[in-house]
Amino acid sequence: MNLIQQPPFMLRWAYPGAVWRLDKISKTVYLTFDDGPIPDVTPWVLEVLKQENVKATFFCVGENVENHLDIYNAILKDGHRVGNHSFHHIRGRKFKLNDYLEDVQKSADFISSNLFRPPYGSLTIGQYKALKKNYKIIFWDVLTEDYNQEKTPEDCLNNVKKFTRNGSVIVFHDSIKAAERLRNFLSAAIQHLKQQGYAFGLID
Repeated sequence: MNLIQQPPFMLRWAYPGAVWRLDKISKTVYLTFDDGPIPDVTPWVLEVLKQENVKATFFCVGENVENHLDIYNAILKDGHRVGNHSFHHIRGRKFKLNDYLEDVQKSADFISSNLFRPPYGSLTIGQYKALKKNYKIIFWDVLTEDYNQEKTPEDCLNNVKKFTRNGSVIVFHDSIKAAERLRNFLSAAIQHLKQQGYAFGLID
């Protein structure tokens, strides 16, 4: 198992109650998009999802929602779910507990959701315990690595093909860093999953 694309058991064990993968019986996967909304990428993602008749969950950065409220509203209007991804997209392990919680709360002023995904997957045990009182903490089962400039679109697509299984929570990014790769493999990834017989679910 690749420790980047698919987190190992010990990491999952460290955050009891967090969501990494959903129903293992149902042939359903869960597409998620991190770091938006931004005008350069998110509207294009929404158009692809509309064309494919697929719903997804967007983990939004509060600062981006404040700056691009129209795109955030478009996500909701199209029937997708949203989650909190902090206000400044900060790495939890670099911040004291109260400072981190304040940043998450500031994001909550713009994003109404019981879902939270820590940027970079970085979260101290103290931060996790505090946040799980009010949020369902969502990690992932498959990381496409679309943000990684050393990867090609084909590499990202292969991560989806190789690691996806029943209940997989798959991470894409509607961000500038990921844009070039995402534009060249998102549709192919969705079409591959359809061909494999997967349905597409929303995270509750």
